[in-house]
Amino acid sequence: MTLAGAGVTFANGARAFRHRNYRLYFGGQLVSLVGTWMQTVAQGWLILQLTGDPLLLGVVSAMQWIPVMVLGLFGGLITDALPKRRTLVATQAIKMTLSFAMFALVFSGSIQVWHVMILAFLGGLTNVVDMPTRQAFSVEMVGREDVGNAIALNSAMFNGARILGPAVAGLTIGAFDISTAFFIDAISFLAVLIALLAMREGDLRVVPPIARPTSAAEVVAGLREGLRYVRHTPLVLLSILVIGLVSTFGMNFQVVIPPLTEQILHSDATGYGFLMAASGVGSLLAALFIAFSGRTRVGLIAGGALLLGVAEVALGLTQVFALSLALMFFVGLGAIAMAATANTTIQLAVPDQLRGRTMSVYTTVFAGSTPIGGLLMGYVASTAGVAEAMIIGGVLCVAMGGIAWVWLRRIRAASQVEGRGAKRPVAGAAAPATPARPR
Repeated sequence: MTLAGAGVTFANGARAFRHRNYRLYFGGQLVSLVGTWMQTVAQGWLILQLTGDPLLLGVVSAMQWIPVMVLGLFGGLITDALPKRRTLVATQAIKMTLSFAMFALVFSGSIQVWHVMILAFLGGLTNVVDMPTRQAFSVEMVGREDVGNAIALNSAMFNGARILGPAVAGLTIGAFDISTAFFIDAISFLAVLIALLAMREGDLRVVPPIARPTSAAEVVAGLREGLRYVRHTPLVLLSILVIGLVSTFGMNFQVVIPPLTEQILHSDATGYGFLMAASGVGSLLAALFIAFSGRTRVGLIAGGALLLGVAEVALGLTQVFALSLALMFFVGLGAIAMAATANTTIQLAVPDQLRGRTMSVYTTVFAGSTPIGGLLMGYVASTAGVAEAMIIGGVLCVAMGGIAWVWLRRIRAASQVEGRGAKRPVAGAAAPATPARPR
C-alpha cells in the first residue's frame, strides 16, 4: 500500500474525530472506562474473596442488570423525550456518587456482600436511562454520515480501556489494596463529566424530541412503535437476537473468569487482570478493523459468535495459563466483531425518531442477558465446575452462530429477489443513504 493510500485509509477510519464534540466525548469516556474496567475486576475479585462461591458472582451481576432488563424499554422512551447531553450529565454524576460509596465501604473495612448488591442494583437503575442515551447520542455528535465510524471507534475505545483497566486493576490490587481500584474508578467519572459540560450545544445535530407521553396509553403506544420496527426489520431483529442469546451463554466473563483463574489456572488477581486484558486486546483489534474497513460486514455477526464459541470450548479444556491468555484474545476478537457489527447495523438502519426506543430494545436484550446468563452459568460453574460451564457456553454460542449464518443467507436471498422485482432493498438491509450492504 502506498503512503497516500495509507493516509486515505487512516482518514477514513478516524473521520468521526473531525467533530470537536466527539473528540471531547472520546477522551472523557476513555478515562472513565479505564476506571469502570478496574471496578469490574475489583468487584469480581472482592466477591470471590468474601464468599468463594461463583454463584454469588452471578447474583451480584443479576442485581446490576435486572433493572435494565425490566425497565429498559421505558429508558428508551425517556431517551427520545429528553435532551441527551444533559441526561448523560445527570446519569454519570449519579454513577460517580455510587462509586465513591463503594470505595468508602471497602476502604473502611465494613463492606459486605449485600452492600455490593444494593449498589449494583442502584447502578442498574441508572443504566436504564444511561445506556440507550449513550447509544443514541453518537448520531447527535457526528451525524448519520459518520455514525458507523463513531460506533466502531467507541468500541475500540471501550476495548482499549478493557486492556488497560484489568491489567492496572490487577497490579493495583497486588501492590496496594482493592479499595484503591474503587477510588480510581470513582474519580475517573470526572473526565466524562468535564467533557460533556465542555461540548458546544450548537454543534450537536439534535434530534427533535418526541412528545412526552401524558398517559399510560401513550407510553404503551410509544413502546409498541419501537418494538414493531424491530420485529419488521430483518437485520435489526437478527442483530438483537444473536446478541441476546450469545451474551446469555458466552459473555459471562465476570462470573466464570475469576473462578477459572483461581481454581483451574491456580493464579491470583494479577493473573485475572491479564486474562481480561488479553480478551481486551482481541476486542480492540476487532473494533479497529471495523472502524478502518469503511463498511459494515454483517457476516461478522455470525462469524464472531462462531469464533467466540470455539475459543471458549478450548478455554474450558486447558489448564495452561499461557494458552488461556491466547484463547482469551480470540474470545475478545469474536465477541466484539459480533457486538460492534450488530450495533452498527442497527444504528444505520433505524430512523432518528425511533433511535432511543430501538437502542433500548438492544440494550435491554444485551443487558438482560447478563442476569439470566450470570445466574445460569454461575449455577453450572458452582455445581458442575467452571470448565464445564465454559464448554457448555461455548457450544451454545457455536450453535447460535450457525443459525445466524443460515438466517443471513435467507435475508440476502430475499433482498436479491425483491431487488429484481420491486427494485428496493429489504427493510434494514442498509441505511437509507448508506452504500454499505450485507457481506
